[in-house]
Amino acid sequence: MSTPTTLESVRSPLPREANLPAVAPGFGSLQSFELMQRAANLLASSTLVPAAYRKVIEKLDKYGNVKESRDNPNALANAVVALNMAQRMGADPLMVMQNLYIVEGRPSWSSQWIIAAVNGCGRFSPLRFDIKVLGAKNVDYVETFWENNQRQKRTISVPITDKVCVAWAIEKETGERIESPAVSIEMAVKEGWYTKNGSKWQTMDEVMLRYRTASFFGKLYAPELLMGLTTVEEAADIVDVHDDGSYSVNRATLDELRGSRVQPADEVPRDTAPAQTGHAPEPQTDAAPAAAQADPVDDQDEPRTGAGQSQGGFEFDVEGLVRGIREDIESAATAEDLDLARSAIAGVPDEAAKADLNAAASARMRAITAAAEQTQQQPRSGAPRRARAPISAD
Repeated sequence: MSTPTTLESVRSPLPREANLPAVAPGFGSLQSFELMQRAANLLASSTLVPAAYRKVIEKLDKYGNVKESRDNPNALANAVVALNMAQRMGADPLMVMQNLYIVEGRPSWSSQWIIAAVNGCGRFSPLRFDIKVLGAKNVDYVETFWENNQRQKRTISVPITDKVCVAWAIEKETGERIESPAVSIEMAVKEGWYTKNGSKWQTMDEVMLRYRTASFFGKLYAPELLMGLTTVEEAADIVDVHDDGSYSVNRATLDELRGSRVQPADEVPRDTAPAQTGHAPEPQTDAAPAAAQADPVDDQDEPRTGAGQSQGGFEFDVEGLVRGIREDIESAATAEDLDLARSAIAGVPDEAAKADLNAAASARMRAITAAAEQTQQQPRSGAPRRARAPISAD
């Protein structure tokens, strides 16, 4: 039987949305996906979210004035991913966006968020840290460098004040004290975290010890809180080695990561080195720790002179690449030529140069389109009318 209609319902009918089923954002149905896109579009228009989620990215001068703005085609997709992760975790979307960083195309949590998640999950007592000073020592670090297009290794002795840190908490259900793996400055040197260019391990060692042990604690005892993701500091320190022998090194420092200016890493296959014509020099030992701290991948604008300051296998001429792409864009006569030149912009590691090239390509496309329209209109307006002869009676 149908529901009876009352006079009150006829006088003041309920809105149509009241009779529709409740829809939650997600990928399960068309309505859920449309709702998620609407929410992502709203967040992408806000200026409170990080630059990776904004529709328009603005560059400011030293006085705080907007000197350049460009569209971000990935803003909506990034916001949808953040909304999906927030829904799966039951967290606030804005909080997820503020604490989610992109390193090498992989989302990573901030260490502060991991500590807050462990403290607020209700399973453990607040996270605490034990730090012990072990004293001064010299740690041998094996550094890989490139000289004459040949990969070589050398052992460097790094003087440090060794400290060890352990993160611990009390599990409320059992009352057991749970500890993370111990992390020390010696481990940071041997893993290559300490000697990276711009590394915070040299200036904020105790803070980095706490951050790294908190990350290990969360991944071991509460992985469901982290959704399988690492911290942004850990992702910045890791060098990925692939199955084919190539490896990628993150070129962004922690300051650039926090400023949302992440640049992609360069992948250097082993097989691309030219044929060796001489005997490889023997590995040498250098007692200066400053040589270990020099990271050639961050100094693109400086000339390469010394072996201790350069790793030729990591570098390519970025300025030459940008100059060549710009010349191809300016010389493009058709839309096909411009698309071919525009396809090479993705290989530019500098985000600012990439934005300039995209702007130049857009301007060139407008010029090509305007020239084509003008060419089509000229024959129509300039062609004279043919005079008609009178129709003869014959």
